[in-house]
Amino acid sequence: MVGRLALAAIDEIRAGGHEGLTVRNVAARAGVAPATAYTYFASKDHLIAEVFWRRIRALPEPRIDKRRAASIRVKAALKDLTALLASEPELAAASTTAMLAADPDVKHIRDRVGAEIRRRLEAALGDDDGEQILTALELAVAGAMIRAGMGHLAYADLPERIAGVAELLLRGR
Repeated sequence: MVGRLALAAIDEIRAGGHEGLTVRNVAARAGVAPATAYTYFASKDHLIAEVFWRRIRALPEPRIDKRRAASIRVKAALKDLTALLASEPELAAASTTAMLAADPDVKHIRDRVGAEIRRRLEAALGDDDGEQILTALELAVAGAMIRAGMGHLAYADLPERIAGVAELLLRGR
Protein backbone atom coordinates (compact mmCIF):
# COMPACT_ATOMS: atom_id res chain seq x y z
CA MET A 1 0.00 0.00 0.00
CA VAL A 2 2.78 2.41 0.91
CA GLY A 3 4.50 1.60 -2.38
CA ARG A 4 1.32 2.34 -4.36
CA LEU A 5 0.89 5.64 -2.55
CA ALA A 6 4.55 6.53 -3.13
CA LEU A 7 4.26 5.88 -6.87
CA ALA A 8 1.07 7.93 -7.05
CA ALA A 9 2.77 10.73 -5.10
CA ILE A 10 5.58 10.89 -7.67
CA ASP A 11 3.02 11.36 -10.44
CA GLU A 12 1.26 14.06 -8.39
CA ILE A 13 4.55 15.84 -7.70
CA ARG A 14 5.41 15.81 -11.39
CA ALA A 15 1.97 17.20 -12.20
CA GLY A 16 1.80 19.96 -9.60
CA GLY A 17 4.87 20.06 -7.40
CA HIS A 18 4.73 20.46 -3.64
CA GLU A 19 1.96 23.04 -3.77
CA GLY A 20 -0.35 20.94 -5.92
CA LEU A 21 0.04 17.71 -3.98
CA THR A 22 -2.53 16.64 -1.42
CA VAL A 23 -2.80 13.32 0.35
CA ARG A 24 -6.37 13.10 -0.99
CA ASN A 25 -5.20 13.51 -4.60
CA VAL A 26 -2.50 10.90 -4.09
CA ALA A 27 -5.05 8.52 -2.60
CA ALA A 28 -7.37 9.02 -5.57
CA ARG A 29 -4.53 8.44 -8.03
CA ALA A 30 -3.55 5.27 -6.13
CA GLY A 31 -7.16 4.08 -6.09
CA VAL A 32 -7.49 4.02 -2.31
CA ALA A 33 -9.68 5.85 0.18
CA PRO A 34 -8.21 9.04 1.68
CA ALA A 35 -8.58 7.53 5.15
CA THR A 36 -6.34 4.68 4.07
CA ALA A 37 -3.67 7.11 2.86
CA TYR A 38 -3.88 9.08 6.11
CA THR A 39 -3.36 5.82 8.01
CA TYR A 40 0.15 5.73 6.56
CA PHE A 41 0.95 9.43 6.15
CA ALA A 42 0.01 12.17 8.58
CA SER A 43 0.64 14.96 6.07
CA LYS A 44 1.75 15.66 2.53
CA ASP A 45 5.21 16.55 3.85
CA HIS A 46 5.41 13.15 5.52
CA LEU A 47 4.39 11.49 2.24
CA ILE A 48 6.91 13.46 0.15
CA ALA A 49 9.70 12.83 2.66
CA GLU A 50 8.93 9.09 2.56
CA VAL A 51 9.05 9.11 -1.25
CA PHE A 52 12.39 10.91 -1.14
CA TRP A 53 13.75 8.44 1.44
CA ARG A 54 12.63 5.48 -0.67
CA ARG A 55 14.45 6.93 -3.66
CA ILE A 56 17.63 7.46 -1.64
CA ARG A 57 17.45 4.00 -0.07
CA ALA A 58 17.20 2.46 -3.56
CA LEU A 59 20.43 4.11 -4.74
CA PRO A 60 23.37 1.79 -5.39
CA GLU A 61 26.32 1.72 -3.03
CA PRO A 62 28.94 4.21 -4.18
CA ARG A 63 32.14 2.85 -5.61
CA ILE A 64 34.95 4.57 -3.77
CA ASP A 65 38.49 4.31 -5.09
CA LYS A 66 40.71 5.04 -2.08
CA ARG A 67 43.63 5.80 -4.43
CA ARG A 68 41.85 8.95 -5.63
CA ALA A 69 41.96 12.39 -4.02
CA ALA A 70 39.45 12.92 -1.19
CA SER A 71 37.45 15.51 -3.14
CA ILE A 72 37.00 13.02 -6.00
CA ARG A 73 35.97 10.34 -3.51
CA VAL A 74 33.38 12.71 -2.01
CA LYS A 75 32.00 13.45 -5.46
CA ALA A 76 31.79 9.71 -6.18
CA ALA A 77 30.08 9.05 -2.85
CA LEU A 78 27.36 11.58 -3.64
CA LYS A 79 27.16 11.00 -7.40
CA ASP A 80 23.99 8.91 -7.38
CA LEU A 81 22.26 11.17 -4.85
CA THR A 82 23.00 14.32 -6.82
CA ALA A 83 22.06 12.56 -10.07
CA LEU A 84 18.71 11.65 -8.49
CA LEU A 85 18.11 15.28 -7.57
CA ALA A 86 19.10 16.49 -11.03
CA SER A 87 16.97 13.90 -12.84
CA GLU A 88 13.84 14.55 -10.78
CA PRO A 89 13.82 18.30 -10.09
CA GLU A 90 10.14 18.38 -9.12
CA LEU A 91 10.73 15.68 -6.49
CA ALA A 92 13.91 17.41 -5.35
CA ALA A 93 12.15 20.77 -4.94
CA ALA A 94 9.16 19.20 -3.17
CA SER A 95 11.51 17.24 -0.93
CA THR A 96 13.46 20.34 0.00
CA THR A 97 10.27 21.94 1.27
CA ALA A 98 8.91 18.76 2.87
CA MET A 99 12.12 17.85 4.67
CA LEU A 100 12.09 21.17 6.52
CA ALA A 101 8.64 20.57 8.01
CA ALA A 102 8.24 20.47 11.79
CA ASP A 103 6.18 17.26 11.53
CA PRO A 104 7.69 14.60 13.87
CA ASP A 105 7.18 11.93 11.19
CA VAL A 106 9.24 14.04 8.81
CA LYS A 107 11.93 14.56 11.44
CA HIS A 108 12.34 10.79 11.70
CA ILE A 109 12.82 10.54 7.92
CA ARG A 110 15.07 13.62 7.85
CA ASP A 111 17.30 11.90 10.41
CA ARG A 112 17.52 8.78 8.20
CA VAL A 113 18.36 10.87 5.12
CA GLY A 114 21.01 12.77 7.06
CA ALA A 115 22.48 9.53 8.39
CA GLU A 116 22.70 8.10 4.85
CA ILE A 117 24.46 11.21 3.54
CA ARG A 118 26.84 11.07 6.49
CA ARG A 119 27.50 7.36 5.88
CA ARG A 120 28.37 8.04 2.26
CA LEU A 121 30.68 10.90 3.21
CA GLU A 122 32.38 8.80 5.90
CA ALA A 123 32.99 6.06 3.34
CA ALA A 124 34.60 8.59 1.01
CA LEU A 125 36.75 10.26 3.64
CA GLY A 126 37.83 7.24 5.63
CA ASP A 127 39.10 7.73 9.16
CA ASP A 128 41.80 10.23 8.32
CA ASP A 129 39.99 13.51 7.98
CA GLY A 130 38.18 14.04 11.26
CA GLU A 131 34.81 15.10 12.54
CA GLN A 132 35.15 18.79 11.64
CA ILE A 133 35.64 18.13 7.94
CA LEU A 134 32.83 15.59 7.90
CA THR A 135 30.49 18.08 9.60
CA ALA A 136 31.54 20.85 7.20
CA LEU A 137 30.77 18.59 4.22
CA GLU A 138 27.39 17.65 5.68
CA LEU A 139 26.60 21.35 6.04
CA ALA A 140 27.77 21.97 2.47
CA VAL A 141 25.51 19.22 1.12
CA ALA A 142 22.50 20.46 3.11
CA GLY A 143 23.15 24.06 2.10
CA ALA A 144 23.58 23.15 -1.55
CA MET A 145 20.32 21.20 -1.51
CA ILE A 146 18.47 24.13 0.07
CA ARG A 147 19.98 26.61 -2.41
CA ALA A 148 18.97 24.37 -5.30
CA GLY A 149 15.49 24.02 -3.80
CA MET A 150 15.21 27.81 -3.70
CA GLY A 151 16.24 28.02 -7.36
CA HIS A 152 19.63 29.66 -6.69
CA LEU A 153 21.62 26.66 -7.89
CA ALA A 154 20.84 23.98 -10.44
CA TYR A 155 20.59 20.46 -9.05
CA ALA A 156 22.86 19.37 -11.91
CA ASP A 157 25.59 21.64 -10.48
CA LEU A 158 25.59 19.98 -7.04
CA PRO A 159 28.30 17.37 -7.72
CA GLU A 160 30.89 19.91 -8.87
CA ARG A 161 30.00 22.44 -6.17
CA ILE A 162 30.24 19.89 -3.36
CA ALA A 163 33.48 18.48 -4.80
CA GLY A 164 34.84 22.02 -4.84
CA VAL A 165 33.99 22.47 -1.16
CA ALA A 166 35.64 19.12 -0.39
CA GLU A 167 38.74 20.21 -2.30
CA LEU A 168 38.96 23.42 -0.27
CA LEU A 169 38.49 21.61 3.02
CA LEU A 170 40.93 18.84 2.18
CA ARG A 171 43.62 20.88 0.44
CA GLY A 172 47.01 19.39 1.19
CA ARG A 173 45.66 16.02 2.36
